[in-house]
Amino acid sequence: MTLSERDQHHLWHPYTQHKTAALPIAITKGEGALLWDENNKEYIDAIASWWVNPYGHSNRFIADAIYKQLTTLEHVLFGGFTHEPAIVLSEKLMQILPANQQKVFFSDNGSTAVEVAIKVALQFFFNKAEKRTTIIAFENAFHGDTFAAMAASGISFYTQAFKGMFIDVVRIPAPTKGKEQESYDALQMQIQNNPCAAFIFEPLVQGAAGMVMHEPEALDQLLEICKQNQVLTIADEVMTGFGKTGKNFAMDHLHQMPDIMCMSKALTGGTIPMAITTFTQVIFDAFYDQDINKALFHGHTFTANPTGCAAALASLELLQSPEMQANLVRVHQNHLDFQSKIKQHPKVHTTRVLGTIFALEIKTQATASYYGSLRNKLYDFFIQNGVVLRPVGNIVYILPPYIITDAQLQKIYQVVQDALEIV
Repeated sequence: MTLSERDQHHLWHPYTQHKTAALPIAITKGEGALLWDENNKEYIDAIASWWVNPYGHSNRFIADAIYKQLTTLEHVLFGGFTHEPAIVLSEKLMQILPANQQKVFFSDNGSTAVEVAIKVALQFFFNKAEKRTTIIAFENAFHGDTFAAMAASGISFYTQAFKGMFIDVVRIPAPTKGKEQESYDALQMQIQNNPCAAFIFEPLVQGAAGMVMHEPEALDQLLEICKQNQVLTIADEVMTGFGKTGKNFAMDHLHQMPDIMCMSKALTGGTIPMAITTFTQVIFDAFYDQDINKALFHGHTFTANPTGCAAALASLELLQSPEMQANLVRVHQNHLDFQSKIKQHPKVHTTRVLGTIFALEIKTQATASYYGSLRNKLYDFFIQNGVVLRPVGNIVYILPPYIITDAQLQKIYQVVQDALEIV
């Protein structure tokens, strides 16, 4: 019996309707940008395994850091204790985060990083005896699958089973080209009509919406409106953080700085689950009080896991290396070259590039459903041709490991171009 067949006995996969889904592909090995299945078929991981492996699979530098930490201190509780890897990681992050970020809170994945951010934003005003209970978010946002993160998300099929159970969230359109003023006006209206505590957003790129992009100047304007109205701002950098947009963080493209930032995915180079939410000193000070009830009563068993911190420190060192910075430029240029070649294709509606992110929207007669027949046909074609891509409806995006070779990128581009002929 194959691994794929054995999988079906006990395992329940994410975002999967098991009654209709094909057998999962059993991966037995990874190296660099490549994966191999149980039949030794080779695949190019063109999305860095859900955006977490920017430095490639089986990265020896990160693995050595993890091994070294495991032989010293694998884990210790973070309630009432601390350790050097967490302290050093916080210090290293302060060197690259926006200058107003001062405090680091650990959790274990992107959803929990957002959960912490929203809870803190709501309690911030509770601690100040000010009633603000509404969160503002973009239409078609995605912030995760825990309850507050899910409430902030705007893609309905992820949340429809839980309608009526959420915290209060209102939505505004993202400030995409031509919709900037509509977005500004909608934000002003929501702030005037609701007791708004915070605005949470995916800076510059809405990933799960299909890599929908907006300009830094437009987002700056939204943050300025929030600042004028004392509404906290939460930058969800779970996808965009650590080089994806060509800078350390997407917020580095802006003039405004957020009050809160969320990060995970590439934080540990795809090795150990870990997430971080960072805050300004002003926010921390609202919890710093003689009154125990004003403390943040939130935690995770593996908070600040030392091994995860060691992986994150190694990942940060790789990100800041001259070689990796050159890779960011190289991948970006390859994307631009492919964009110039493919954007006039008769079946291409739009293309967009930011940093290491490339997205292509295929022309369709009707709105393509998120997990519909077009998406499934494209996905199957990519897999058959040895490329791991997960289209979002009629949108094909590429977000590869930074260490991917030019030849591997060219194969991805060719397979995407060939896929247009089957549409």
